[in-house]
Amino acid sequence: MPIEQSSQYIFLVDDEPIQNEMLKDYISERFKYQIKTYSNGEDMVKDLNLNPAIIVLDFHLNAHLPNAQNGVAVLKKIKELQSTAQVIMLSGQDKLDVAVDSMKYGAYDYVIKGETAFSRMENIINNINELSSIKAANSTFKKIITGLCIALGCVIMLSVYLVSKLGK
Repeated sequence: MPIEQSSQYIFLVDDEPIQNEMLKDYISERFKYQIKTYSNGEDMVKDLNLNPAIIVLDFHLNAHLPNAQNGVAVLKKIKELQSTAQVIMLSGQDKLDVAVDSMKYGAYDYVIKGETAFSRMENIINNINELSSIKAANSTFKKIITGLCIALGCVIMLSVYLVSKLGK
């Protein structure tokens, strides 16, 4: 059974506060996640112990803090410390190499900022939720199959034992 969304976090990391607030409002109207916003990756990394399910990470994070790490550096750190978090890279750049770099380092998807970005983000979050449900069901089925195999093994061993005792 999948974990209830309301007990999970989505982290939004963007150095543009208006972008963070608009995306937070949009996501909170459609999903039951707890949402935390950050203006830089360094602060967000400190909260990875909260095990966010999803992190929306801006590619450029140094507009206001010139020494802030960029999105790819933060992505690498996330994957090192919290590999199960699904990272959606968000960028104003429509460049293939930026998208490829993001995916190469473990981003789940890449979204270009623009008029369709929020609806695309909604679709991606829905896909992540479905993937999570499928993984949870798969895990449950594996446990059931393992239990059935153990039970079948015990029945076979008992049968062999009884046949050997009755045959004497």
